[in-house]
Amino acid sequence: MLRLSSPILLDTNALIWAMDGDQRLGPASRDIADQALRDNLLFVSAISFWEVALLTTQGRLILAYSNSQWRQNALGLGIEEISLTGEIGILAAELEGLPGDQADRIITATAMLRGQTLLTSDQRILAWQGNLARHDARD
Repeated sequence: MLRLSSPILLDTNALIWAMDGDQRLGPASRDIADQALRDNLLFVSAISFWEVALLTTQGRLILAYSNSQWRQNALGLGIEEISLTGEIGILAAELEGLPGDQADRIITATAMLRGQTLLTSDQRILAWQGNLARHDARD
């Protein structure tokens, strides 16, 4: 169980669900994210905005706003964006046994380096044996 005031990093899917009020973000996860937001401890990797933009340009996601406006709306809520750093990039490349795309590796490395709990529904990340605090976003 997460302690109150835990720093939370939203995976891209959790960010989209939170922004859209999607019920796939489970009630416990919504409570966790809401508490983190109230405590100014809710974060997102900059790479998530890149993933959202890719999804929209590929027609796999439709937003009510432009990608830039959608990002501004997320940040305007108080979600803090974490920039990609060399340290994050190096750890992402060195993660052993983590399957998935490079963005998943960057997001995972970000959470690990910053001591944040990753809120995700990605089964590959949830099943990974690495030293990562994580919570299933569907709960």
